[in-house]
Amino acid sequence: MKIWRRLALVPSLALTLASPSFGQDVESRLKALEDTTKAQRGKIEEQQRRIDELKSSPPGGASAPGAAGTAERPTPGEPRQAAGPAQEGMTAKLTGIFGGSAMTNPYISLIVNTFFYGSNLGQMELDSRTVPGFTNVPVGVNKGFNLESAELFIFAPVDPYLNLYANIPVTESGTELEEAYFVTSSLPAGLQVKGGKFKSGFGRINAQHPHAWDFADIPLNYRAMIGQEGWADTGVQLTYLPSLPVYTQFGMEVLQGKNDLLFNPDGTTPYAFTAFVKCSLDSGENSALLFGPSFATGKARITTVTDNTFFSGDTDLFGFELVYKWKPSRGTGLILQSEYIYRKQTGDLRTGDASDPASTVAPLTRAQDGIYVQGLYRIDRWRIGARYEVLDLFKKDYILSGSQQSLGAQPWRATGTLEFNPSEFTRVRLQYSRDESSRDGKANDELYLQMLLGIGAHAAHSF
Repeated sequence: MKIWRRLALVPSLALTLASPSFGQDVESRLKALEDTTKAQRGKIEEQQRRIDELKSSPPGGASAPGAAGTAERPTPGEPRQAAGPAQEGMTAKLTGIFGGSAMTNPYISLIVNTFFYGSNLGQMELDSRTVPGFTNVPVGVNKGFNLESAELFIFAPVDPYLNLYANIPVTESGTELEEAYFVTSSLPAGLQVKGGKFKSGFGRINAQHPHAWDFADIPLNYRAMIGQEGWADTGVQLTYLPSLPVYTQFGMEVLQGKNDLLFNPDGTTPYAFTAFVKCSLDSGENSALLFGPSFATGKARITTVTDNTFFSGDTDLFGFELVYKWKPSRGTGLILQSEYIYRKQTGDLRTGDASDPASTVAPLTRAQDGIYVQGLYRIDRWRIGARYEVLDLFKKDYILSGSQQSLGAQPWRATGTLEFNPSEFTRVRLQYSRDESSRDGKANDELYLQMLLGIGAHAAHSF
């Protein structure tokens, strides 16, 4: 009986399927599914487009990757970072200067660097303290409270082909345009061009801004041979990233040569040229190694050898960087880093004014070197570190008129630091240094209590 009842339902079911209302219901459902599929496909394509933009637009130019081949993740104490120009909610379409589209909201950040500085020396001693034989430029840090700078960073894509960057530090003395440059984002074959005013790719620390340093001040070999804030110059940089099993970036620069310790041209012709190689490879499951040589050469026109002198000649600068990073977890890590720098300058040293009959000219050759070695260990929000720096390690030639000059004791410095990073936006650093770089046997026991504060979206730091 049950079978006959079920068979009786077949005609009614057939009538229902054949009715117009059922056909319309199925059609509407199919249309709804197609619309949903199209919407999802559109979202996927938009996300893929954003991913492609991020891959082709590394902030600050092509940079070596970490162990995973990407820019280093932000750590507590570093200002908030934006991975690239296509973050959701940060862009909008509008007509640009030349038509087309542009971004209404470029990334803007402000980083304040303030510190307290103490020393066993008086302020007059600090103001005259130099590194004889290397430079006559004193550090010039004032005892007590200091506002180092409030650095304004601006970054935005100009169009699908170029990104634009600017770094404008504001100090109590005024405003300076430290960097303003473009970077290409769509050249083929691993090529990238940077142009404008930017920090040279020579070495590792030179390309970093002071807020990204692992210590409150720059290492001694940089201070003595390149400058207290590194080398930023006007020119053009070309980098090439070939497809190799090991990350290897080749770079070269043509620069104006605006550096008081190295080149400092007196005309409009580019005076400095650099070349560098940066390699990065995984050295373990949780570790990576970065290394590479750098070279710079150019004409020198400087007044920083000794007081009341003018040096005219040639400068060659060699460097080698080595960095090891171990990061087994997000809250634990170790960084070991070192840079060796060798500088050779040959030319004539003029004493006094050229128009003075009593002025003298003598040939001078300086071949000098220096190195720093540092390590930092991270435990959750804390970092503890140490750094040792020494000059005249292998070469200490200061040959004036054919005679080696006696300059005094070997310059060196030892530093210890302790950091607390309450958040990604704040860093508090306590640093002590024993500085015996003045060659007179008098030590400078100096203390930094530094605070770094950052607001806004800031381009990610390189590995």
